[in-house]
Order: sequence, then structure tokens, then C-alpha cells
Amino acid sequence: MTFPSLISSYYEKMGNETRCIDEEIPFDVPDSWEFCRLNFVCWLGDGEKLTGEPLPYLEAKYLRGKSDATILNSGKVVNPNTKVILVDGENSGEVFDITERGYIGSTFKTINIAQNIYERYIQIVLEFYKNLFRDSKIGAAIPHLNKRLFHNLIIAIPPLSEQKRIIDKLNTITPLLLKYLDFENKEVQLEIEFPERLKKSILQYAIQGTLVAQNPSDEPASVLLDKIRREKEQLLKTGKIKKDKSESVIFKNTADNSYYESRNGKVLCIDDEIPFKIPNSWEWVRLGSITQHNTGKTLDKGRNKGILQKYITTSNLYWGYFDLSELREMPFEIEELDRCTASKGDLLICEGGEAGRSAIWYFENSICFQNHIHRVRPYANISSEYLLCYMEKIYRTGEINIYRKGVGIQSLSGNSLASILIPLPPINEQNRIVEKIKLLFAMLS
Repeated sequence: MTFPSLISSYYEKMGNETRCIDEEIPFDVPDSWEFCRLNFVCWLGDGEKLTGEPLPYLEAKYLRGKSDATILNSGKVVNPNTKVILVDGENSGEVFDITERGYIGSTFKTINIAQNIYERYIQIVLEFYKNLFRDSKIGAAIPHLNKRLFHNLIIAIPPLSEQKRIIDKLNTITPLLLKYLDFENKEVQLEIEFPERLKKSILQYAIQGTLVAQNPSDEPASVLLDKIRREKEQLLKTGKIKKDKSESVIFKNTADNSYYESRNGKVLCIDDEIPFKIPNSWEWVRLGSITQHNTGKTLDKGRNKGILQKYITTSNLYWGYFDLSELREMPFEIEELDRCTASKGDLLICEGGEAGRSAIWYFENSICFQNHIHRVRPYANISSEYLLCYMEKIYRTGEINIYRKGVGIQSLSGNSLASILIPLPPINEQNRIVEKIKLLFAMLS
């Protein structure tokens, strides 16, 4: 006949009372180890008072990385090599080694450790349990060290020689762990940043003419510019646009291979503005030369007249899309509607706020817009999506700051918008570039 083995239990004697504490024992330990309450080997102290001796107030140094001015008769006096534990704050339970004599306030408690035990081993234990010491009261404004939990915690104590071996092993392993954690953090950061970096590279390749192959059968951008000039001439004749007195024409001089711009009756070399080489079938242009652009209507309750119309503001315009959940209304007169209405395919760009933020109005219905939004309408079927990609590119690289003006809150004026320098591919290549960017961005998402 066999009998089941008896299971050992843990008991605690306090005064004349002995009780089973099996439910408090966190894990099994080797036979040579013992369990005890933390306050048997480690307890909190309030330090000593000192009168008349000028000492630095150390609390700020350990909380914020700097020392406050000398304060007399304030708080607890601590000496170098004293260990203190943070009582209040997000990092309550954190242990610090004091390196100089000075005062600390009630935010800290001193830590006293029994002599016949390694201080480093107790520090390891405190580091392991530090989150457990925090008061878990729901709704507590500031995390607080629960001293009752601290004192009553049951911890495992190995023999002194094994404590030393544990400490030595951790001293060997910890630098390796820290190095591993550093690599892991960098990897996580790279995973976060990599898609954005890659998007920036894709856009850069796109506007340099290296994302898609050139097709010799494509009509070159120089022909496209001729079409734009003829379209402008026709619009001038019908009175739909006004003559641009500062029309920009950029050309390359084959004699010196430099770029020049004819503007306001002057011809100037602009090589210092040209950031990179482009394919022979491309042209450098100013945004104002290839698009119609204007801002919308200014809200003025005292003078605005007309029929109430819903309109969008910069708060509705985000990168690549619109949030139309909340639309305001403002009166527009009939003669204002043509200038202040966006139609399908128009590129809308924020003048203020995050100046340069852009999206294309893809909806069938038109929408009015206010004066902090630019409407950009390309000539000659130039792709609004290509222009959007270019705006996103100069935003991601920070180049847009060249065109933003103002101190504090910067804006993108009509003149600044018109002066943006753009590499212009043939129409067919613009469309291939846009489709390639969409495909690659979708893969990254």
C-alpha cells in the first residue's frame, strides 16, 4: 500500500499567532534559500535633522537633473552612498544612490539594509518589485509608494555566497542586456521610420526622373509648355485670366549649360536654384507658370452678402484627403462663385496653419473655399496628382520652408506659391509616375 506524499506549507509566527502563508509565497526556491518579509532585511528611514549647516537641496538633482540653490534647515540630511527611494511621482519605487551630502525632501525615503546581506542583492530585489510598491488606488492623481506593501512583501533570500554569485552574473549579463535593448530599440525605431524614409526616397526618385523609365515616344515637356502658352493666350482674349506681368520662362543655355530665367524684363542665371539634373524631355518651371491659382473668400460678417454656401477651411483639408464632417456656411455673391469654388481635379493647398498641406478635390460636386486655401488649377491637362506628389515631397524634405514666410505661424502667400520651382515631365510620364507612387505606397501600407 502506498501513501501520497505530504506537501510542505509555509507558516509565519507573529507574536503568539502562527498562520499558514502559502497563498503569499510567490514561487518555489531551492532548499538552501529562505523567505522573509522585506522589512526584516530592508526598512525605510526619515534621516536626521540638521540645524545651521548650509547644504545643497538635492531633490531636484535626482528628479530633474539639476541642483537647486542652497537651503538651510530643510528636509532630511543624507550622506554620500546613502540609498533613497522615490515616494511620489510616476517613477515612485525608483532607487537612487546619493553621491553628495545634502538635503532631500519628503518625496524620498532613505533605505536601510541589514548588515549581513549584500546591498546589491537587495537593490536587485527592489528593482524587480518597484512597480508592485506603487499605490494602485483608482483615480489617484499621483502614483505613491505604498509603504505597507513595501514592508510586508515576502522576498526570497539565498545564502550569502549565492547572493555574491548572482550579483557577479548580473554584472556580466547586464551590459550585454543593455546593448541588446539598445539594438532592439533602434530596430523598433527603424521599423517606425523606415516606411517614411522610403516614401521620401520614392518621391525623390519620382521627381528626378528615375522612378519610371522615359519613353522616347512621349511628347516632351517643351511641347507641353507651348500648349500652355497658347491656352493662356486664348484665356487672355476671352478675359478669363489677366496678363501675368512677371511671367517666368526658364531655359537652358547650350553655350554654358546653365539655366536662366526670363522674368520682369530681366534674364538671370538660376543655377544655384537647380537642385539636380532632370531627363532631357523634362523642363524646369515655376508653379505659377503652369497653373491658375488664387485664394478663396474672406469671412466678413459685416460686409458679406449673397447666398449661403457651404465652404471648406484649412481644418477640412488634410494631406491627400478632406474631412467634410463639419462644414461651415458663408454668403457668396454670384460673381464670386467662379473664383471661390473648387471643382473635381483642383489641387487645394493650405495658405496658413500647416502651410503647403495639399489634397485634390475628387468629388463630382463643387465646393466653395475660404481665403486661407489656394485653388491650383493646372493648364494643358497637367496632372494634379503629380503636383500633389511634388508638394508632399518638398514637405517631407523640408524644402517647403524656403517658400513659407512669417515669424511664428508661417504662411504660403500667392507669390510664394507661384515661385515654387518644379521639374515638369511629359504628361504621359507624369501619369506613369503617379501610378508607380500609388503602387509603392500601397505596398508600404
